[in-house]
Amino acid sequence: MPASSHLPRCWKLLVVLVVWLTLPVSGWAQARLSGVVLDSLTQQPLPFSTVFLANTTLGVTTDEAGRFAFERVPSGSYEAVASFLGYRLRRLPVVIATTAQQLTFRLPPTATALGEVVVRATPNNPDDYRKFVESFLGATSFSRQCRIRDPEAVRVRYDAQANELHATCQDYVTVENQALGYRIKYYGLDFRLNFRQQWVAFYGWPIMEDLSSKSERQRRRWQENRRQAYVGSLTHFLRSVYENRVAQEGFVVQRLRRVVNPARAQADSLLTLMRQQTTTRRLLNPARFDDSLHALTKVPRQLEYLYTRPLATEAYRQQLPDSGRVALQFPDLLQVTYAREKPDPAYALHLARTAPLGRAAPAAPTTQVSVLQLLLPQVLLQANGQATNPLGVLTEGYWGFEKLGEFLPVNYQPTSPKSTP
Repeated sequence: MPASSHLPRCWKLLVVLVVWLTLPVSGWAQARLSGVVLDSLTQQPLPFSTVFLANTTLGVTTDEAGRFAFERVPSGSYEAVASFLGYRLRRLPVVIATTAQQLTFRLPPTATALGEVVVRATPNNPDDYRKFVESFLGATSFSRQCRIRDPEAVRVRYDAQANELHATCQDYVTVENQALGYRIKYYGLDFRLNFRQQWVAFYGWPIMEDLSSKSERQRRRWQENRRQAYVGSLTHFLRSVYENRVAQEGFVVQRLRRVVNPARAQADSLLTLMRQQTTTRRLLNPARFDDSLHALTKVPRQLEYLYTRPLATEAYRQQLPDSGRVALQFPDLLQVTYAREKPDPAYALHLARTAPLGRAAPAAPTTQVSVLQLLLPQVLLQANGQATNPLGVLTEGYWGFEKLGEFLPVNYQPTSPKSTP
C-alpha cells in the first residue's frame, strides 16, 4: 500500500537536530576560529569550500589556499561542518572559550567522479514526495510560505515492511522560508515518517542565511514573524528552564500520566469476534451491528490523568552539584501550556483533520498546549536551553505541530514586539 494512503492521526515529533549549539549571549567571551580544508588523499587545499557552524547563520567560504576564518565566535559548543562538491561532508566538534583555535578538515572524494551525471532508475513517487514535503515543512501558516527550491536533490522512498517513508539528499536541499526571511541549506538530511508508530523525525546540519529585501516593511515583518515563532516554542521553554524563569516567561507546567486502558484488550477481542461474524448475521440488524463496532473502536488504548496543580520548577529541573549544569528529569510526562499568544489558526484545522476516527473534532484551542516526554532518564541542557542529546526529547501537541516553518537559528535573539504596518 502506498505511503500516502496511510493518514496520520496524532503525530509525535522527535526533536529534529543531531547537534544543538550554545547560544551567543551579549557579554560572553569570543574567540577566533580558523583552519584549512584539504583533500584527504592528496593533502591539497580545496579552495572555495563551504565551512559553517551547524544550525546558525555563521558560514564562510575558503580562499584559494583552502583557508577559512571566523573572527569572533561567541563561546560555546559547536559542530563545524565542511563541504565541497565531489567530496564527502565532514564534521568536527569544537568548544569555543577565549583562546583562538584552528581546525583541519580532510574531505574524502566521493566514488562518483566530478561532472559525471547520475541518472535515477525511477523518479520519486509523487504521492510519497508530497507526503514528505507536508511532514517536513509542516502545516502551519508559516510553513505554507516555505518552498523546496531543488526537489530533485531529495530521494524519497517508501519501506512497505516498516511502513515508513525515508528521505535523504546526497549533498543538501534548499528551503526558502518567506515567512521568516531565511534560506536554509539542509546538509545530510535524514528524514523518517513512521506511519505505524505515528512519529516524524528529521536530522541534519543546516546553515541559514537571511533573505534580502529592499522593502523596510518586509524586513520588519520578518523580524516580527521570527519573534512570533520563538515565543512559546520548545526553544523558548527549555531556555526558560535553564534560566529558572519558567513562570516569568509565561509557561504553566503540569504532570501528565498515561496508563494502559484495561478495557482496550477486551474491546479488541470483541472487535475480532464481531468481524468474524457471517454476512447473514450482519444483515439481520445492520444498524445495531455497526453501532457496536463504532463503540468498540472508540475505546482508548490509554487513559490520561492530568494533575491540576502546576509543578514547581524543581520537580523537573535538576541543578547538577559541583558542575553548574542543568538537566531535565521527571517522571511520566509534562504538559506545557503557553497562553500569552494564541495558537496558529491553522492548528485548529490540523486537529480536525487528524482527529481519530469516530471522534468529534476538538474545539478550536485558545492556548498553546504541548506534551514533553523524555526518552532518557535525564537530558542535559546547554546554556541556550537546548538539549545536549536532542534524540532524548519527544514532543506532542502544539510543539509537534510546529516544523520547519518555525525553524530559527541557534544564534537568534528575540526582540520586543513591534507593530507592522
